[in-house]
Amino acid sequence: MKARKMLIFLVLLIASVSVMAGCGSDKKEGTEKAALETIRILYPGEETDRMSEFLKNEFAEKMAADLNLKVEVVFVPWAQYWEQKDIMLAANEPIDLYWDGLPDLSTIVNKKQAMALDDLIAKYGQDMLKVLPKEQLQGATIDGKVYGIPSAYAPSSAMYQLVAVRQDILEAVGMTDIKTADDLKEFATKAKAKFPEMKGPADIIFKPLTRYFGDEQYNWIASEDLVVFGEDTKKAYSYYESDAFQKVAKFNREMYKAGLYTEDLTIKYNERDSRMQTGLYLWVEGSVGKEMEIINAIKANAPNAKVKTYLLAEDKPRYITATGGEVLGIPINAPNPEGAMKFINWIYKSKENYLFALYGVEGKDYEIVDGRINKLTPNEFFYEWMFRNQNYQMFGPDVSQESIDKYKSWDDQAIRSASLGFRFNNEKVKSIETALKEVTGKDLAAIRSGFVDFETGYPKAIQKLKKAGIDEYVAEVQRQLDEYLASKK
Repeated sequence: MKARKMLIFLVLLIASVSVMAGCGSDKKEGTEKAALETIRILYPGEETDRMSEFLKNEFAEKMAADLNLKVEVVFVPWAQYWEQKDIMLAANEPIDLYWDGLPDLSTIVNKKQAMALDDLIAKYGQDMLKVLPKEQLQGATIDGKVYGIPSAYAPSSAMYQLVAVRQDILEAVGMTDIKTADDLKEFATKAKAKFPEMKGPADIIFKPLTRYFGDEQYNWIASEDLVVFGEDTKKAYSYYESDAFQKVAKFNREMYKAGLYTEDLTIKYNERDSRMQTGLYLWVEGSVGKEMEIINAIKANAPNAKVKTYLLAEDKPRYITATGGEVLGIPINAPNPEGAMKFINWIYKSKENYLFALYGVEGKDYEIVDGRINKLTPNEFFYEWMFRNQNYQMFGPDVSQESIDKYKSWDDQAIRSASLGFRFNNEKVKSIETALKEVTGKDLAAIRSGFVDFETGYPKAIQKLKKAGIDEYVAEVQRQLDEYLASKK
C-alpha cells in the first residue's frame, strides 16, 4: 500500500514539474517574441498625421507579427535630405536603410555609405527576386557586387525627359497638347494672363529640354549633372559646355525675362515636386506614369485638376539608360542590416504587403473596385514611386485605359543604352569633382534656370569650370567608359 502511494506521489510530482517547466518555456518564448529587433529608416519628406498614426499602430503590429521588427522612420524634409543623409551617415548614426537616386550610386559607394548586399540578398531577399529580376539588380552593381536595391521596377525609357502638365489649365487656355519648347512658353504665357492666381511652372525641366534641343540623345553618367553620354557617338561630354545646354539656358533665360519663371525655381530647385502638389503650378519634370503618382496630392488642393505627361521631340529615339531612378542603400555601419533586408523583402513578398505599405489599410485608406485602386485617404504612406513594381501596380479610377495601355507598352520600342550599367568611380578625381560641383552649384545652376544673364554669366562660369578641372574629369570618365564598353563586346 505504501509502495502504491509512493508511486502515485512520484507520478504527481513528475507531472507537476513538467507543468512548471512548460510554464517556464512559455514565459521564455513570450519574452523572446516581445523583444523586437529595431531598424531605423532615413526617409525624405514630411510625416503626415495619418502616416504617423499608421506607423504607430497598424504598421507596427504588422511588422511585429510578420518580422519581429520595430520599424522607426526618421523623416527629413526634402530640401535638407541629401545634406542630412551625408552628415548622419558620416557620423555613424544608427541608420539601417535609406533612399537615394540610382545615378549617384558610385558616389554613395565611394563615400562608404553603402555595403555590398549580395550575401544579405541570398539569405533574406529571395522573395524580392520573384518580382525584381536579377537584371534589375545588375543596375546597382559595381565591381561585380550589388550595392543597392533599384526599388522601382517599371517602364523607364526616356527617364527624366518628360514633362507632367496641368492638362485642365492647358485646355482652358485653348491648347490641346505640348510638343515643343515653344508650346511650353505659349502655355505659360496664356495661363499667366487667364489665371493670375497660378504661379507658373514648378520646374525648369532642363533634362526634357535637353532632349528637345540636343542633336543626339544624352544621358547623365557621372556625379550629378557634370557629364553626359552621347548615345550616337558613345562618348562622354561636359554637359555644361554642350550646345544643348546653351540652348536650354537661353530658352530658360527668355522664360525668366518674360516673368514666367519665379526665383524659387533656382533658389529652391529641389522643392519642385512639392510646388506642383500645391495645385498652383503648371508643370514639373515627369516620368512614365508621373500623372498617376501626383494627381491625388494635386487634387487635394485643386479638385478639378487633370495632369498629363508629354515627351518633347517624340520622334527622337527613347533609350533605357538605367534600371529605374531609385535605389535603397544599407549603410556599411548599419546596426541591423539583416532587418533592413528582411523589411525590403517583405514589401515585395506579396501584393498584399505591397499594397499595405504603399496605400495603408484596405477599407480604411483604400478600396479596390473593378480592378482599380481608389484612395480613401489622400495622405502618402510609403512612396509609390519609390517602390513601384509592375507585377503589383494598380491604377486609380481616374486613369484612362488609354493611359494604362500606353504606360504598359512604353518600353516596347525603346533602345537599351550602351551605357546601361556603367558606374563611374570618382576615386581618382574626388577633389576635382568637389571643385566642379561648387562651380555648378554657385554659377551654372543659376544660368541653367535663366536666373542669370547667359551672355555675360556663361563665359565666366565656363572659365571657372575649366580652372576647376572639367577636362581632366571628363577624360577620366571617358577612360572608364571605354573600358566598360570594351568589356561588353
